[in-house]
Amino acid sequence: MEPQKARDLLANAELIHSESAVQSAFCEVAGRIRERLADKNPLVLCVMTGGVIFCGQLLPKLDFPLDFDYLHATRYGPETQGGKISWRMAPWTSVKGRTVLVVDDILDEGVTLAAVKESLMRLGAAEVLLAVFTDKQNGKNKPIAADFVGLPVPDRFVFGFGMDVDGAWRNLPAIYAMKEAG
Repeated sequence: MEPQKARDLLANAELIHSESAVQSAFCEVAGRIRERLADKNPLVLCVMTGGVIFCGQLLPKLDFPLDFDYLHATRYGPETQGGKISWRMAPWTSVKGRTVLVVDDILDEGVTLAAVKESLMRLGAAEVLLAVFTDKQNGKNKPIAADFVGLPVPDRFVFGFGMDVDGAWRNLPAIYAMKEAG
């Protein structure tokens, strides 16, 4: 996206969660994860690319032994609507017998994360927990629920704190939504 187009898009977007609200929710969810996993020596898997902001800030808050790797499974490309699941990279670290924490930016329809969890369980993970920073309140019957959620977001196209719009604005410390038409 051209820089001026990105700036215009942000200027016309609606703030959904401020930077302070994001940081407050982040600290709360990090605390819940610490409580649940401190004695598990988990394998933390970042879902690329959206999960990188949440995961990158989360790892230093997890003050216990863990292993880290990543995976890349997506239903999104340049489009704003989900499509077919694309597996781009599986984790290199074995999940066999491990407690696995999958970290992603958003639980939208749940199809991608359900497929990721199913695949990891098939590979022998002892348990797979899901941490998402946002959970889209879309009223749909999702095939999976996250174990750890930072903030709810409305059923709109949201961006910031890991979520992008046409490749732009993953780096924002707050969460915005594109203006609704009409």
